[in-house]
Order: sequence, then structure tokens, then C-alpha cells
Amino acid sequence: MKSQDETLEDWCRALLQAFELEEVEVDVNEVLALAGVAAHAVVRPAAPLTTFIAGLAAGLASGAGQTPDTASMQAAMGVARKLAQGYASAEAPEA
Repeated sequence: MKSQDETLEDWCRALLQAFELEEVEVDVNEVLALAGVAAHAVVRPAAPLTTFIAGLAAGLASGAGQTPDTASMQAAMGVARKLAQGYASAEAPEA
């Protein structure tokens, strides 16, 4: 039986192949870490929403030729992570 990590890597490869993006490298652990930040700092359903929007932003930036794929993904995930972390601070009740 495959481990969770192996299953996620296989699933990632299958998705990339289905979208003809085999040359794109995805750091599954980094995506999951971003989802975790969003889930804990905002609300749990923010995890898939955050990763989707970060991916969309990265794809648009890369597609427009603004930056290479890897840099686009890192930048978008960095913005999303910072925003989610700041959201938790802003929403915390004042003592």
C-alpha cells in the first residue's frame, strides 16, 4: 500500500499530465503548508480557496511572461501566506 506522500505525488503527476503541464514542478509540501496556514489563520475552508487563488495568480503571471513558473509560484504563495498570517492578527480580539 502506498503512503500518503506517495499517493499525493502520484496524484500531482496525474493532474499535471492531464493538463499537459508535465514540465512544471510542484512542491507538494509547500502547497500543503500554505493550505495549513490559511486553514489555521483564517478558517478551514480557506485552505483550498487560498491555494486555488495563489495558483491562478501564479499561472496568470507566468502566462503573461512576467516571471518563470517557479518564481511565479513562490511569489504567489508568499503573498498568500503573508496575507493569511496577517489576517489572523487583524481578526484577533483586542484585550
